[in-house]
Amino acid sequence: MTAASRKALARALAAIFAVVLAVFIIGPLAWLAVRAFAESWTFPHLLPDGWTLHWWEVVFRDRSLGIAVQNSLFFAPLTVLVSALVCLPAAYAFARFEFRGRRFFLIGLFAANAFPKMGLFVSLAALFYAFNLMNSILGILIVHVLGTVVFMTWIPAAAFAAVPRSLEEAARDAGASKLRVFFSVTLPMALPGILVAAIMSFLASFDEAQGTYLVGAPDYMTMPTQMYSLVLNYPTQVAAVFSILLAIPSVALLLAAHKHIVGGQLAEGFQIK
Repeated sequence: MTAASRKALARALAAIFAVVLAVFIIGPLAWLAVRAFAESWTFPHLLPDGWTLHWWEVVFRDRSLGIAVQNSLFFAPLTVLVSALVCLPAAYAFARFEFRGRRFFLIGLFAANAFPKMGLFVSLAALFYAFNLMNSILGILIVHVLGTVVFMTWIPAAAFAAVPRSLEEAARDAGASKLRVFFSVTLPMALPGILVAAIMSFLASFDEAQGTYLVGAPDYMTMPTQMYSLVLNYPTQVAAVFSILLAIPSVALLLAAHKHIVGGQLAEGFQIK
């Protein structure tokens, strides 16, 4: 086989792979988009029997679904705020200081994500019952924050570590205090990594379902946990509409962070030494 034929074969295989990947990614989204506007869709018809906005009206008029949307939009930003307050000081310490057990704690941050989460949540449930945290906002918030710790610590820690110390020393030599150096030099340069961590934490909280259902149901239902009820008790079209609404924040935030993720901020965030 000549070099030209090998190159042509490689291009053909790459094209086939790209088509298959597009089908797997775009196919389900296209199915949801069509199903959300379909009156009904019966086999063997390739297209729906008719088109309607009725299912969107059902979603927006259903009080329980509206409350689920409100709860998701309440818990996700609050989780990011609490996670930032807890994790950013730790991230700075991991980036700037050497202390006993530093590497152990860094690796330990992955422990919560190294095992099936339902087992972790069931173990936490015993503590939550003891401290009366079941069916409470605080209990749900703890579950959500646990899912964001690795993002809000590792990525900002790498961002802080990437700030050249020479710039900080130059600011100190110019008479700036440690606090002013942090807010005028260190924080602005680390901000892209922190924003990526915040977006990833928001998405982790927004999509968290198992722990929220275990701790919060039936008093506090978010959009992911409400999907369980939609699949069992509503027409397929309603579940399709709700799935699209659930995906919109994720797509919007990922597009907003596209430059930093593609630019390496996300990958660099897990390379702290």
